[in-house]
Amino acid sequence: MKTNLRLLFTLLFVVSVVALRAGTMNDIRVSGTVVSEGDPLPGVSVLVKGTGVGTITGIDGKYSINVPSDGTLVFSFIGLKSVEHKVGGRSVINVELVPDSKQLEEVMVVAYATAKKYSFTGAASTVKGDEIAKLQTSSVSRALEGTVAGLQASAASGQPGTDATIRIRGIGSINASSAPLYVVDGVPYDGSVNSINPEDIASMTVLKDAASAALYGSRGANGVIIITTKQGQSDSKTTVNVKASFGGSNRAVRDYDRIGTDQYFELYWEALRNQYALDTKNYTPQTAAIKASKDLVGKLMGAGPNPYGSKYPQPVGTDGKLADGAVPLWNFDWQDAMEQQALRTELGLNVSGGGKTNQYYFSAGYLNDKGIALESGYERFNLRSNVTSQMTKWLRGGVNMSFAHSLQNYPVSSDTKTSNVINAGRLMNGFYPIYQMNEDGTYKLDSEGQRMYDFGSYRPSGSMANWNLPATLPNDKSERMKDEFSGRTFLEVTFIEGLKFKTSFNFDLINYNSLDYTNPKIGPAVNTGGSSSRENDRTFSWTWNNILTYDKTLGEHHFNLLAGQEAYSYRYDVLRASRSNMALPDFPELAVGSLVTGGTGYRVDYSLVGYFLNAQYDYQSKYFFSGSYRRDGSSRFCSRNPLG
Repeated sequence: MKTNLRLLFTLLFVVSVVALRAGTMNDIRVSGTVVSEGDPLPGVSVLVKGTGVGTITGIDGKYSINVPSDGTLVFSFIGLKSVEHKVGGRSVINVELVPDSKQLEEVMVVAYATAKKYSFTGAASTVKGDEIAKLQTSSVSRALEGTVAGLQASAASGQPGTDATIRIRGIGSINASSAPLYVVDGVPYDGSVNSINPEDIASMTVLKDAASAALYGSRGANGVIIITTKQGQSDSKTTVNVKASFGGSNRAVRDYDRIGTDQYFELYWEALRNQYALDTKNYTPQTAAIKASKDLVGKLMGAGPNPYGSKYPQPVGTDGKLADGAVPLWNFDWQDAMEQQALRTELGLNVSGGGKTNQYYFSAGYLNDKGIALESGYERFNLRSNVTSQMTKWLRGGVNMSFAHSLQNYPVSSDTKTSNVINAGRLMNGFYPIYQMNEDGTYKLDSEGQRMYDFGSYRPSGSMANWNLPATLPNDKSERMKDEFSGRTFLEVTFIEGLKFKTSFNFDLINYNSLDYTNPKIGPAVNTGGSSSRENDRTFSWTWNNILTYDKTLGEHHFNLLAGQEAYSYRYDVLRASRSNMALPDFPELAVGSLVTGGTGYRVDYSLVGYFLNAQYDYQSKYFFSGSYRRDGSSRFCSRNPLG
């Protein structure tokens, strides 16, 4: 039987080798030239269909590749239609690629206007709303991570509801901001982009260079991100969309492995022995080892409980090894104690439609996104109403209104503070108990039979002495609440074909409240009687734009001219106050604090007026010219020379 099996396996192996050699012998060398509109085309992707085998054309448009005689070659290039050619035993295949008119004719939103991709002379990338909606993200800024070339998106914290830090083509300034300018529905936006419901976005355009962002002046020096929200479609039936999604999140990459109690005690003993041995006047290697074994528990635990119990006052012997029979009586997982089940709920409803004269889009959304860190989370409510109307043949108008309310629970998670909920789980060793322990490894209980938290006053420096975040976080508060209301309104007059005048008035109103409260019952704030700190910020800005455009085609010549004026006003009010020695332990308001510890407030007023021009010309839709100019006057300049 075994002999027959060996013969069968040998036969199968020989057949496989023969088939493989036959397949290899059927490969032929195919070469050729790829052209577009008669010119050689370098950089074309040439791929054997159904495989990962491929090449690209050289500067002369030529290629050469090994391919099965019955295979298929796929030729593709950005902006051109992909084509497939069956080899059919041919050794030469020449290909002509033609423009993908659908892709090139695609309209993108740019500075104060729209443009077709083929005619736009600047550097810009567009992300469609459908792609954004597929991502499970709380903030629109995080949707840009990895989707736009030249854009870097990073976040100091994974806290739900925080914006990513965006950099377009590097850092634009050392001392000033390097953040890009956000534009929503054609107007600079002063709110937070995480207040925008991703389901309401039709597209996002990223302007990357000076040519594309010049019309925004100095505010666009770090790039511009243009967000366009959804609108109703003409001659369309009413459409109702309902979305409900539920899920959870966890750490994508688990933390590094950490040593256990036994290894820690042995390594710490070695460190103590070496420290004593350096003092050669008072210690020999033997006496240094004896001293290290004697002091080990006291150095690590102070007056706290010995994790090996009273039977092992010196758990590590003079040889640096754990004593026979010594076993830790407890091992707490601080990291697990400072994490929670991160559930995510998202609900959405939108209604859209329109006739020949009126179009509408209404939406409502709800998001509840819990973070993995204890007591972290983000909750948001969104409302939006976008309406446009063709009131007469020559007059069109529109009103876009949006409201967002958000509440963010924000425990410290992005710096080196002791209260950093992420770092604390990494730094705390398992032999430091979360709850007070008896020498025999049992829990100490209060008069009601409940476990008591251990705040570790005995712990050495660097081990969170007097802190126990799993105990205090549920009793403390760190809240960030925002109400954001935005309006975009416009009227557009068409004087003659191609000549239009558009005036728009727009505003953003943001009210921000923060509360940081440490309870007076347990934790490090017991000695000060607890504390409460509040901040209230109010931002109001408005923008008034007046833009005249003229678009004309004369034979093979196409002209587009734009002239505009923009007035902008910004006001920011801040009020902060803090108190300690809270009279009511479960009431975080300033009114119950008897000791004033801080209070301040200020106002920032800023206004700007700008004038801008843009001219575009193309010949035969092949040769393009574009020029832009902007001049701004600012209230930050001298009043006698506001234009600088």
